[in-house]
Amino acid sequence: MRTLWLLLLVLLPSTSSKAQGEYYFPDRNAVWTTRSPEKMNMDATAVNDAVKFAMNNEYSGSRDLRIAILKGFEREPFHEILGPTKKRGGPAGMILKNGYLVTSWGDIGRVDMTFSVTKSFLSTVAGLADDRQLIASTSDKVDTYIWDGTFGGEHNAKITWEHLLQQTSDWSGELWGGLDWADRPPREGDLDDWKFRKLNEPGTVMEYNDVRVNLLAYCLTHVWRKALPAVLKEEVMDPVGASSTWRWFGYENAWTEVDGVEVKSVTGGGHSGGGIFINTLDMARFGLLFLNKGKWGKDQVISEAWIQKATTPSTPNPNYGYLWWINTKGDRHWEGWSEDLFYAAGFGGNFIVVDREHDLVVVTRWLEPSRMGEFMAILRKAL
Repeated sequence: MRTLWLLLLVLLPSTSSKAQGEYYFPDRNAVWTTRSPEKMNMDATAVNDAVKFAMNNEYSGSRDLRIAILKGFEREPFHEILGPTKKRGGPAGMILKNGYLVTSWGDIGRVDMTFSVTKSFLSTVAGLADDRQLIASTSDKVDTYIWDGTFGGEHNAKITWEHLLQQTSDWSGELWGGLDWADRPPREGDLDDWKFRKLNEPGTVMEYNDVRVNLLAYCLTHVWRKALPAVLKEEVMDPVGASSTWRWFGYENAWTEVDGVEVKSVTGGGHSGGGIFINTLDMARFGLLFLNKGKWGKDQVISEAWIQKATTPSTPNPNYGYLWWINTKGDRHWEGWSEDLFYAAGFGGNFIVVDREHDLVVVTRWLEPSRMGEFMAILRKAL
């Protein structure tokens, strides 16, 4: 018996979860526990250099985000602001190692727009539907769930949930006044070329398109049969101890009827206003959840299987999964970082980076997007 007991003592440490044994998860409203770079085996000089770089390379667009949005998407015919916007703050961010706060900069408590970072939150709501079998399989055709004509026609009827999540659907239509072909049109051609182009077979070409992402949000609203902000709050943000300050908005006219009740259908970004407005601290909590494979402490919030699926490269774009960017070889690869690294990215330099190789979560706000790779290269020297 004594031999068996000693054997158990030897085996227990090796079989316990690294995340449970080493990661820190802050309580709701807690002051985030800080650990110095040296204590976390990071080079303090390189960490400080990364922070200085972020502070000195603020996004060049206007802090009045209505102006920045209209300027940023001025090529799009008929583009207008349809949802809420908010003037932004200055550069801000956090670096976590094993959940501990190594450093932060700027006003991390300020609530700001996150634009397409919202897409990764939307992906998570889809994942929860998959976990609960509200969606039987992402390979299912969407028209078997949404039969109101939204997926009518030979082309649209082929579209699956995976196509919507990978932005490979090439769905053709209009939603909330937005035309699919007018969203981020090609550099070549004109209005008639864009409008009457040949459609791509679903699943063959990745096209970044907010109308189609908003379509995914509309479809998920009907699958969940309630507003998606309520789903996100109950299933994710409350379990990870997020603040009560974040909001998820849709366009002014984006209302749909669910079980006899008018429900707002939210957007997957701030392309025309709307999307998730959130502070840096809550973004870091979301990143930490994904760093720990969907668990907050010992509680499984979203399945590890879904996260694996969501961060698997798609065939048309090796840098993109289910509304998450992935650091595989391709146009968006950061040299020196693991190909398993993945991140949420939004207009204006909003990022949530998850790097499991080094147990890191990095959040940036309003860092010039074209310089994010340089920021990550500086930070890499700290490891």
